[in-house]
Amino acid sequence: MFYIDGLLSRFLRYFLGNYIDIDFTLWVSWLLTPLFITIFLPLIILSMVYLSAIMLYMYRFGQWQRLKEILTEEFTFWHRARTVIATMWDAHGWVWHGYEVVNMDRIPDNSSALIIYYHGALPVDLYYFLSKVFLVKNRLMHTVADNFLFRIPGLRILGEGLRVIPGTVKQCSDILQDNNIMAISPGGLYEAQLGDSYYKLMWRRRMGFAKVAIEAKVPIIPIFTRNIRESFRTVGWLKSFWNKLYIYTRLPLVPIYGGFPVKLVTYVGEPIPYDPNLTPEELAKKVAYAVEDLIKTHQKTPGSILRGLLERLPQNRRHYAYPWKSY
Repeated sequence: MFYIDGLLSRFLRYFLGNYIDIDFTLWVSWLLTPLFITIFLPLIILSMVYLSAIMLYMYRFGQWQRLKEILTEEFTFWHRARTVIATMWDAHGWVWHGYEVVNMDRIPDNSSALIIYYHGALPVDLYYFLSKVFLVKNRLMHTVADNFLFRIPGLRILGEGLRVIPGTVKQCSDILQDNNIMAISPGGLYEAQLGDSYYKLMWRRRMGFAKVAIEAKVPIIPIFTRNIRESFRTVGWLKSFWNKLYIYTRLPLVPIYGGFPVKLVTYVGEPIPYDPNLTPEELAKKVAYAVEDLIKTHQKTPGSILRGLLERLPQNRRHYAYPWKSY
């Protein structure tokens, strides 16, 4: 035992003396200490403050009681898990973005519908919207995501728990025919990565969603979230390079920055009913026009982070006693 301890001691002295510059290490720690004190510690405190605000929000609007009922009554494991997740996202959306949904009544209570949305650089609005629908309508919305999401370690459980799927036309059609609601972004990752604050649709003649709606014989509901491009943005330089890189790799490699607490409001458009006389091309154009009309009506372009932040001021906010019950 003493022999092993001696070997370990000599090895540590040899390693520290030959491979680690103690003076340099001390200098780096001295250099970074002010940075840690002035940036990281305030960020930790700020995160704790907002976590406290989220918890108080949940308490104020009765969500703690709802969680207690869900967790103690005879619900399935997945329903309990989804309720906790939806409550957390709903609280985060209200605290950080003052998130609201306008015309929630257009989302059906017990029938099928295909929801088409504009894809932001990071679709946090979709997370908030899914949570609202789950809490208000008590309906779990299926969503179609890019294949790369399912290759990320640890995220496969999203498919099982939150009904996130890669989504072929047949698979999506079967889900809708089973009296469900589903959300699809025709622009997908391409629109997310290469879109900008002018909010131009980048659907590249995609019409698979139209084939799904026609095959399932369901209405299409367009939605759009104001300021979604101001919450998170992609870098605006070297667009041709990022375009070629995406086409080659099909991966989200364009750098994203943001997290700005701008005002987010999701507008639910008029449902487009099923019409057997429309071809997929005609239906796709009709839906694109509907989404573009929502953008034109509710979004000033080019988008402005400052304007989105100013919309959070009290005189610009709509006051709700219970944000998920007033639409």
